[in-house]
Amino acid sequence: MKEQFLDRMDLERERGITIKLQPVRMSYQGYELNLIDTPGHVDFNYDVSRSLACVEGAILVVDSTQGIEAQTLANLYLALEQGLTIIPVLNKIDLPNARVEEVSQEIAHLLGCDFSEIIPVSAKTGQNVEKILETVIKKVPEPIGKTQNKLQALIFDSYFDDYRGVVAFCRVKNGSLRAGDKILHLATGQVSEVLEVGYFKPDLIKNQELLSGEIGYIVSGLKEIDQVRVGDTVTLANDPALPLPGYKQIKPMVFASIFPQDGSEFEKLRKGIGKLKLNDAALTYEPENFLSLGSGFRCGFLGLLHLEIFQERLRREFNLQLIATAPSVAYQIRLTNGQVIIVTNPQDYPDPGTIAEILEPFIKIDIVTPSNYLGSIMQLMSDRRGVYRETEYLEANRAILRYEMPLAVMIIDFYDDLKSISSGYASLSYEMIGFRPAEVIKIDILVAEEIVPAFSSLTYKDNANFVGRKIVAKLKNLLPRQMFEIKIQATIGGHIIASERLSAMKKDVIAKLYGGDVTRKRKLLEKQKAGKKKMKSLGRVDIPGNVYLEIFKK
Repeated sequence: MKEQFLDRMDLERERGITIKLQPVRMSYQGYELNLIDTPGHVDFNYDVSRSLACVEGAILVVDSTQGIEAQTLANLYLALEQGLTIIPVLNKIDLPNARVEEVSQEIAHLLGCDFSEIIPVSAKTGQNVEKILETVIKKVPEPIGKTQNKLQALIFDSYFDDYRGVVAFCRVKNGSLRAGDKILHLATGQVSEVLEVGYFKPDLIKNQELLSGEIGYIVSGLKEIDQVRVGDTVTLANDPALPLPGYKQIKPMVFASIFPQDGSEFEKLRKGIGKLKLNDAALTYEPENFLSLGSGFRCGFLGLLHLEIFQERLRREFNLQLIATAPSVAYQIRLTNGQVIIVTNPQDYPDPGTIAEILEPFIKIDIVTPSNYLGSIMQLMSDRRGVYRETEYLEANRAILRYEMPLAVMIIDFYDDLKSISSGYASLSYEMIGFRPAEVIKIDILVAEEIVPAFSSLTYKDNANFVGRKIVAKLKNLLPRQMFEIKIQATIGGHIIASERLSAMKKDVIAKLYGGDVTRKRKLLEKQKAGKKKMKSLGRVDIPGNVYLEIFKK
């Protein structure tokens, strides 16, 4: 045993977050309890919703020093939608800065429960932990379902084993499952044979069968994780049942290009991404090549945390130094011929004359904050194109702000700005609510009259001049000077919206002259001028990797 036993990744222990959900079966006073420790971050919202669909109750753990946070609220709403029994728990009561009474009031207001129903615990010292288990046994109903019914098993997670293929985590809602059964995955139509079943304690324990109401694993020998989708229903191939509700195919919403800093490590990067993909069905990637950056991959993620974890794992597990472009979102573009395309990369942006309408992804965002920061946060939301919906007070000094805003605005520096203006006290959660019309255009950046595709970006029409000037000014300070003058321009179509000139390095060609006629000096200066003009028309600029890194930061 060791601390944070279920958080098995180093990243999880360091950050104090759950990235990969963990199921476990435990025995207590003659009862068998099936538990799932889920991630709390909004990027994994769908995975959490499918985990909650596998259980009858949820333990709502609130930090007594922080109070209710936005992500806690988001997951609470998911649990309430599933009709689960909620057991409120107040953790870290042993800390000197614990606000037990205040946070208890927040929980009671939110759930409409009595103070006596909130269990104060210290996970560190073990105080009152047994009371949680006793309350689970007392209040959470037993699973509903019958073993004699047709098989319906809900998949809520999976991972890839090098020797056994995909191992699916499931909850058997009805029926039973044993090794040798032929099963059908209803969403994908995939048929396979069950090689092994069992449960988690928390490692995999082989068992003869899984019965209705149990949570366990299925080894079916499938070789691709895309064939086993979260939310899919497994049933018997020769006697299929109806699918369970709630399945949807999750799609990445945030995109970034990843390149190795050392071009010779491309193959190493390809193998690293391929290995991570084996256990991450939500990750998408395709090859991409820029003359300036070399070969890399355009990757799709569920959100910013998903992107951050992905990059960190590549650095740690495969010892790679990376260049990552600024994140972008997926736009739906309807063309004049009626065709609808998805654009995630500025290089794929079609000719403006063929575009009928552009739609961008919109999110609903909840911000939980102390009341004295409401004004500054509302100003931030106004600046970031937020549409106000409502304010709800948890108590006199804490409120929930509800807005709708473009995802493209939220993924660039928004979280840092929110934490800055709220002194770190505000928290947020968000969920996708669909696509809405947007006026988006493509900005191209020219260096020495050549377009640099890596610097192209999609931005709002009314913000284009500001963005163009900002990139051009930054490049002027970052690019190394050459022996000829460099023009740096931002353009929309053929129209230049911003321009800077980086002056040439000059050699003092008349330094050796002492006296003599002035025409000798003029002759040398004219010769130098002609040479500079020739270099300017023929010269190319090699952009160092650190320039890309600096530009991609913002």
